[in-house]
Amino acid sequence: MVLPALTVDVPPQPWTGRFDGDGGEHRRWWQAVSPYAPGQTAAAPSGSATDAPPRPAVVLGFASDEGVRRNKGRTGAALAPAAIRAALGPLAFHLDRAVSDAGDIVVSDGNMEAGQARAGQAIAAMIDAGRLTVVLGGGHETAYASYLGVAGSEAVRGGLRLGILNLDAHFDLRDEPRPSSGTPFLQMAQAEAAAGRDFRYAVVGISEPNNTRALFGTAERLGVQYLLDEDCTAERAQAFVAQFLEGVDVLYLTIDLDVLPASTAPGVSAPAAFGVPLPVISAVCRQAADSGKLLHLDVAELNPGFDIDGRTAKVAARLVNTLLR
Repeated sequence: MVLPALTVDVPPQPWTGRFDGDGGEHRRWWQAVSPYAPGQTAAAPSGSATDAPPRPAVVLGFASDEGVRRNKGRTGAALAPAAIRAALGPLAFHLDRAVSDAGDIVVSDGNMEAGQARAGQAIAAMIDAGRLTVVLGGGHETAYASYLGVAGSEAVRGGLRLGILNLDAHFDLRDEPRPSSGTPFLQMAQAEAAAGRDFRYAVVGISEPNNTRALFGTAERLGVQYLLDEDCTAERAQAFVAQFLEGVDVLYLTIDLDVLPASTAPGVSAPAAFGVPLPVISAVCRQAADSGKLLHLDVAELNPGFDIDGRTAKVAARLVNTLLR
């Protein structure tokens, strides 16, 4: 099956990083990542762990902070895809899978919905081509773009049970007349209901003081599973995620970097006063990757303008690297 070219706003740009040599033993991300060229399909995701070689991964940037602006947050997340790539580039490449870069979808005219639709079409095409898709946001409006792609994929349309796991201090279930970075998971719930599917949504890291009673009420009404940030020990997080994974066939994992403590991730729209320790978040990422059910992932809410020493970008890069191991 030969696939059509993807439509992106910015084509893949050259990656950069430290050079130690050309041999495989010296290879870093910037040397390993190639431009994405749609062609023959790779092995399709099965929804369960197998001994097959890892699916090739493809990175797509979603350069948007329109959702953050609408949600009255600190804008600047549109610059995040470039910052995360810059942090990934120098990392030593130990992956067994091929990685390519498809470029960026850019929301530059305030038309967030059109950008989400374009990104969704690109994501669905790449998933159907057998790729593990990785989106670099962008504000957490990135999540609805990701959902459009995942829900439009053959795997989900074919009946596999989709689970949405969010590592986040917030539910992002706001009921507002205009979509924003605070509404994507309510939009997903409504779309899943319209499609006649169960809404399987779980959140690790919810901050009770940063979610109103109304949001907790919406979560209860929708059957959302969640673990409070104060309860996120390594053992409880592992058990929570394991139970969630048992009830799904394929997984969409989304990481809002504000789930981490502000000392670890200062460069976000809403820095966390408490947060979940990085080792716990990293372990959850490894657990999701090892499940064999990971269909798509994204990282959102990096704001380079407020980052300190590129700290948050480096954390985002480390988590992506962990998820693709």
